Amino acid sequence: MSSVPLSQQAAPRAPRADAAYLDGLNPEQRAAVEAIDGAVLVLAGAGTGKTRVLTTRLAHILATGKAQPWNILSVTFTNKAAREMKDRVGKIIGEQVEGLPWLGTFHSIAAQILRRHAELVGLKSSFTILDTDDQLRLLKQILEAEGIDTKRWTPRHLASLIDGWKNRAQTPERIPEEDKWSFADGKAQKLYKLYQDRLSVLNACDFGDLLLHNITIFQTQDDVLAEYHKKFRYLLVDEYQDTNVAQYLWLRLLARGSGNVCCVGDDDQSIYGWRGAEVDNILRFEQDFPGATVIRLERNYRSTGHILGAAAGLITANKARLGKTLWTEDDPGQKVQVSGLWDGEAEARFVADEIEGHVRSGGQHSDIAVLVRASWQMRAFEDRFIMLGLPYKVIGGPRFFERAEIRDALAYLRLVRSLDDDLAFERVVNTPKRGVGDTSVQKIAMAARGAEVSMAAAARLMTQTDEIRGKGRTGLIAFLRDLDRWAEQSQTMRHDELAEVILDESGYTAMWREDKSPQAAGRLDNLKELVRSMGEFDSLEAFLEHIALVSDADRTEDGDEVSIMTLHAAKGLEFPLVFLPGWEETVFPSQRSMDEGGTAALEEERRLAYVGITRARQRAIISFTANRMIFGRWQSVLPSRFIDEMPHEHCEAQSETGYYDAGPGFEGVAESADPFKSSYESPGWKRFQASKASGRRPDPGVIEGQATLLDTSSVGGTSKWKPGDRVFHQKFGYGTVKTADGAKLSVAFDKAGLKKVVASFVEAAP
Repeated sequence: MSSVPLSQQAAPRAPRADAAYLDGLNPEQRAAVEAIDGAVLVLAGAGTGKTRVLTTRLAHILATGKAQPWNILSVTFTNKAAREMKDRVGKIIGEQVEGLPWLGTFHSIAAQILRRHAELVGLKSSFTILDTDDQLRLLKQILEAEGIDTKRWTPRHLASLIDGWKNRAQTPERIPEEDKWSFADGKAQKLYKLYQDRLSVLNACDFGDLLLHNITIFQTQDDVLAEYHKKFRYLLVDEYQDTNVAQYLWLRLLARGSGNVCCVGDDDQSIYGWRGAEVDNILRFEQDFPGATVIRLERNYRSTGHILGAAAGLITANKARLGKTLWTEDDPGQKVQVSGLWDGEAEARFVADEIEGHVRSGGQHSDIAVLVRASWQMRAFEDRFIMLGLPYKVIGGPRFFERAEIRDALAYLRLVRSLDDDLAFERVVNTPKRGVGDTSVQKIAMAARGAEVSMAAAARLMTQTDEIRGKGRTGLIAFLRDLDRWAEQSQTMRHDELAEVILDESGYTAMWREDKSPQAAGRLDNLKELVRSMGEFDSLEAFLEHIALVSDADRTEDGDEVSIMTLHAAKGLEFPLVFLPGWEETVFPSQRSMDEGGTAALEEERRLAYVGITRARQRAIISFTANRMIFGRWQSVLPSRFIDEMPHEHCEAQSETGYYDAGPGFEGVAESADPFKSSYESPGWKRFQASKASGRRPDPGVIEGQATLLDTSSVGGTSKWKPGDRVFHQKFGYGTVKTADGAKLSVAFDKAGLKKVVASFVEAAP
């Protein structure tokens, strides 16, 4: 029975004679809008007007009187998308849309249904939905009650397992046999059941329960399911490729009623497998709904022909796909540029130079996005942009040095340099947990203020008194002993090596290694990148001073900023110019993902590459490096397999000879007749590989200044600089030329000391 009052249940309106909202649609879009009855799958490629089709279809159902607003179930993945859809529907039909009570996210709609039938799963309609913090506290209570060591078997790990089971619609009784041994030596199932029982007592549920309880009700209460079959005459689902098993089962149960279900999605953009999305849901749509109509939206309104050609060719390497080919009537535009660089710092310089060129030619910083596979890659670009004063913002997360794990690591390093740093002491004295709780920290702070000493000095005194006892005292003594040892080691040990020792011996690295949340691996990678970046500085003091300047950098206020984000965060966005750095094996595709997921993971990585390329409207620039600093050692790396998989006719390899100033006689990669043949077997590429194999690398001065693709010692020519000339370098400032050897200079900088730099990157001092 409808929950809408009788006074609002108006008679179905007559079909409108005027359907002007259909006129602007292309034939495929119009077919998707007008195919109202039965099961319909709309395969909407990137930039093909998917949102317009979805909203116009909903408006068409209303305008033609096929259903009332409360008879349509429309599911989106975000509340923002739901609000935008409602607004756009109102504009299309030319009147305010009242109602649409069943337009929202999976979880918001499932919560509405659960409120009405909560007693059927042992809850009251006033149930509470726990947030993550409440969930972790409850799990910790359960683990402690069962006598389980919460340091070895963390509440967060168990929460992650439970979330995965609920995403797969598995109640405690239905988890696989092998999963029972995934936690606490075979106690996983018991703990899951204890958690669910405790939730019932508390009249609470977590987010996963919203759909899980709905499915339980629909599968066990035929009359309730029949009620919703009668209610929902039409079902529309956006981003169907991102649904997990629970969402899929929930939708299938509801769709058995009218059978009028329309799912819009793109199997080539299914990139969220790590959080439970199942690309198979969209691939088996025709099996789930026999006789379904499949409509492909392939005309792209976003990108140029070459960008679409490169992306379309790349994705054909995937086997698990339904297949479609994007095309456009617009000009082919510029080919996708592929550039090989020496290392990550050279890559950051190259990207920054291209950005400055774009702005000099009349473009805006906001035209540009730098899309990386993992957040640790952002550090080099942020450093370069700050040094040059390029305005930027990080989308989907904090800037690199503002991330919690980086702030924690820096706090340890600041303490080693100065035990008087109270802010650093307070941040990490109990991170990871040492039993020094908030009460103990407050006592230390009060004692420090009273004696007018640092918190570390006050803590040292309090370890000899009775103010702090038990685990807190033991943990504090161990922490202070560690600080003393690290401070002593800092006198003889390289600062980047010391950082590794501190993160290891403090238990901080182990804390994140044991954390089974999806973010933990990324945090560990960020810590590795932090340690790697420290090797570029002469001392711990120099590094920390650099961080202080980076953190204090001004931000633009006019919104004209370069966007830096991960490829996952970029889905749904578009930019005129897109940089795609780090296309190397082990980085992209991610070796960790392939190790965990095999062929399926590789195909998802390829879909991620497809998403990245199709974010570009006018230009896409892909780059890779020959060397990466990994675990403190230079390692040669290979270009990503995805580069070879792009059709050669839509791409061009760039040697960037002007950028590197490599001198005459260098036949660049782009000069090869077929620069993509057999993993870049061009003359320039072979020389690039030979330089890698020989182990030649620019010395630290060159890396800090301007690294070259080739060893500049082989470049002839007479330098315009001579010993004694005063010069200016953008990073190192003013200095005096000591020696000039062709394209290589030795310069004694006033502040930075003696450095070796490329001649083309200095100018005469004013």
